[in-house]
Amino acid sequence: ELGCPCCGQERTKFGEETSEQLEFVPASLLVIEHVRFKYVCRHCQEQVAVAEKPPQPIEKGIPGPGLLAATITSKYGDHLPLYRLEQIAARQQVALSRSTMSEWIGRMGFALQPLADRLAEMLKQRQVLHADETPVKQLDPGAGKTKRAYLWSYRSNDLDSGPPIVV
Repeated sequence: ELGCPCCGQERTKFGEETSEQLEFVPASLLVIEHVRFKYVCRHCQEQVAVAEKPPQPIEKGIPGPGLLAATITSKYGDHLPLYRLEQIAARQQVALSRSTMSEWIGRMGFALQPLADRLAEMLKQRQVLHADETPVKQLDPGAGKTKRAYLWSYRSNDLDSGPPIVV
């Protein structure tokens, strides 16, 4: 209220108070439609021209780069199994099977291999290298049981100059 309750005169602004609130906006799945116009010559009607499709991380696939990044981050960064990601998508009325997401992860692993190779090459040039050997159970096809396998991770030293590297 701008009117002063004591004298009735209009009050003058002399500052402001600001407060912040942290809010959560849940992730959402969107359909992005790419429209490419077709053109044809009116005279010969044989030469059809269509704009090129934008480059896709998975050629002829439906996932966009953001969905692929979110899937990989959820699986490896947040340790969510694919069946949980399938359930999360289902809550948004999107049928996204584990086998499909597994295929995406495999393709992205292949696409990101040159980056991993380069990081490993740069890491080997450092003075100090930390390594971790983690045993995991791996399905043994045909045997009907699991066998012991290992995951190896390497990282640079915190005291090294340059950006930290983890492979």
